[in-house]
Amino acid sequence: MRKTLEDLYYGNITPHARDMAPGSELKQAVARVAHYESQLMEQINETEQAILTKLIRSQREIDSITARENFILGFRLGVRIMAECLDDNDGDIRNGGG
Repeated sequence: MRKTLEDLYYGNITPHARDMAPGSELKQAVARVAHYESQLMEQINETEQAILTKLIRSQREIDSITARENFILGFRLGVRIMAECLDDNDGDIRNGGG
């Protein structure tokens, strides 16, 4: 436990930094998005490219916020589950609760 806390303190734990496995669904989807984005950029003028770039950046911001919020919600759920597992008086009939 101490090593995990130290790693967290020193910034060595980055749950969002993960490599994509070659050939995975995610890797293929990212490649498709990059391909279509490139195709579209070639077909539109500079003004439209600027708008598309702003749209893409805004979507990435939304994705980042959503990922952060989902991480927090998942972490909180995990903590609640752990707290419940450690509760000696949780109504388990085998322990006289209930």
